Amino acid sequence: MSIQYLGLSEINGPLIALEGVQNASFEEIVEITIDGKKKELGRIVECYADKAVIQVFGSTDNMSLRNTHTKLSGHPMEIPLSMDILGRTFNGIGQPIDGLGEIVSDLRRNVNGQPMNPVVREYPRNYIRTGFSAIDGLTTLIRGQKLPIFSGNGLPHDQLAAQLVKQASLGDDSDEEFAIVFAAMGVKHDVADFFRRAFEESGVSEHVTMFLNLANDPVVERLITPKVALTAAEYLAFDCGMHILVVLTDMTSFAEAMREVSSSKGEIPSRKGYPGYLYSELATIYERAGIIHGASGSVTQIPILTMPNDDITHPIPDLTGYITEGQVVLDRNLHGQNIYPPISVLPSLSRLMKDGIGAGFTREDHQDLANQLFSAYAKVGDARALASVIGEDELSPIDKKYLVFGRAFEEEFVGQDQNENRTILETLDIGWRLLGLLPREELDRIDTKILEKYYSPQE
Repeated sequence: MSIQYLGLSEINGPLIALEGVQNASFEEIVEITIDGKKKELGRIVECYADKAVIQVFGSTDNMSLRNTHTKLSGHPMEIPLSMDILGRTFNGIGQPIDGLGEIVSDLRRNVNGQPMNPVVREYPRNYIRTGFSAIDGLTTLIRGQKLPIFSGNGLPHDQLAAQLVKQASLGDDSDEEFAIVFAAMGVKHDVADFFRRAFEESGVSEHVTMFLNLANDPVVERLITPKVALTAAEYLAFDCGMHILVVLTDMTSFAEAMREVSSSKGEIPSRKGYPGYLYSELATIYERAGIIHGASGSVTQIPILTMPNDDITHPIPDLTGYITEGQVVLDRNLHGQNIYPPISVLPSLSRLMKDGIGAGFTREDHQDLANQLFSAYAKVGDARALASVIGEDELSPIDKKYLVFGRAFEEEFVGQDQNENRTILETLDIGWRLLGLLPREELDRIDTKILEKYYSPQE
């Protein structure tokens, strides 16, 4: 028989304190009944001696120190799991919000997950096609990788996320099962409706599991949403043998929710007011990507975060960069030129790219082509800087060719239509066509045999 605790000792924002508690444990879920009617869930975030501090997944507006009954569940937050979660939409704590009823399953998993033993991890191989040339060609996403997108306020990361979900695949010649887990944190109602509509109209809803935490939902729910999504992804990957792509947007909302709750708990702040454990909390989320030896599935992550004031040294992108294997950076200047997606090529990178491309994966020329495009685009920056000083007419013939290449590269390789889903071969062919704008002697990053096979000068 479970014990109910009557009354509270303190209420502070989303936190309540309970005294005289027996056998409480950290992260344990509690059921809170207000006035004998309304029920809320909460989780224990601190416990010492006979006192427990509880985060409430809901409003504490109607709570008082006397009208509340609290019951400990004896277990951390768990969600039911089965293949039926595919094609379903849930709120931030895993409750269905699509009107299709509860998930009925005997299997329930702790949303906090289990640490993945480094010994049983397999090195990521094989690429995931996104349909974006700037990603597939130059910062290739590898199965089991975590590759964040660094965006900024007003940049089209929501459109990019929706198009990623619609287009992502294991490639044209793969017959392995693939699905997507999409989690949105702190999004407005119109953005949530945009995601729902985009997935339904494109016909991909059947292999997408959505978790939506809206802006008016409790802020503490935001802290659970990515963990719930990753628990679902791990089940589909390691129990059901599927390759899962997890898209998390926006991790800045997650971090700011953590800062708000930390402030309510009276903790000493660190950089920019964020708690000192921001790094470890981000790591517990990002490190749940990977491939386990002996399992046929994989979990790949694309976390999206908005950099406050476009500052890449801000704690959120800074710490994310330490944990993840590269980044894709969106550029405000390209966005101002109506180039979509506005991916800034030079600061973007994928540290695992070299092991998932080339012969047997994409095509033999992929790595050399990517190296040459990076090198040529870097020289475009030098030519533009020089032109701003002496004028474009005074540039040398080769610098003028780099300016032509730069404009074509941004418009034709980086830029593409919002419904354009390019294959990896189309991306590579576009890259070679653009390199044809430059003299052969400028292409010093490509093996001679590959150059002879693929290079064709453009008039």
